[in-house]
Amino acid sequence: MGGGNLSLFLLAAVIVAAIPGPGIFYVAARTLSGGRQAGIASTFGTALGGLVHVIAGGVGVSAIILASAQLFTVLKLAGALYLIWLGIRTFREAGSLPPQQTGPTGTKRAFREGVLVEALNPKTAAFFLAFIPQFLEPAAGYPALQFMTLGLISVTLNTFADVIVVVATSTARTNLVRRPRLVQRLRQGSGLFIAGLGVSLALARRPATS
Repeated sequence: MGGGNLSLFLLAAVIVAAIPGPGIFYVAARTLSGGRQAGIASTFGTALGGLVHVIAGGVGVSAIILASAQLFTVLKLAGALYLIWLGIRTFREAGSLPPQQTGPTGTKRAFREGVLVEALNPKTAAFFLAFIPQFLEPAAGYPALQFMTLGLISVTLNTFADVIVVVATSTARTNLVRRPRLVQRLRQGSGLFIAGLGVSLALARRPATS
């Protein structure tokens, strides 16, 4: 790829990564509910889920899903129901779990949930298919490889932004540890927010395809 085109992509990808979106809000909510380790685990989980869409986009699977109203709806509803279930469970657990939940079991679970949340989100697939192709260079050949390379860069930048959000959220959460009642309310609120993301995903419309 040409240096100018790559530089333009990097600039656009950095701007996209810095703009708060559902992914950032999700890892922030997970950090509030489970602490820094859970937030970091969720971040790397969503990164892996994002790579699933990058590979699927590169080999053409994402385009097939977005072109089919039925496939898009099935994937969308699966992701929405999973988010709603996670949100309800987080809300219910907020009243029984200790303020500091940083055990390996919780971290592994947060990672797995992050993978599924992102992998089951067709809006991520739609974003990559709309964003990346405009920076591909047909004359350079290997469009699938170009797509996956740029997708990997985009996921890396998004992950870096998510980690910053996790650290900031975790610091704010630590300062509130001496107020367990408030922490409990924040954790319950994070559960409701995650469920709200699921409702938002359920209402999402399939993007127009040419």
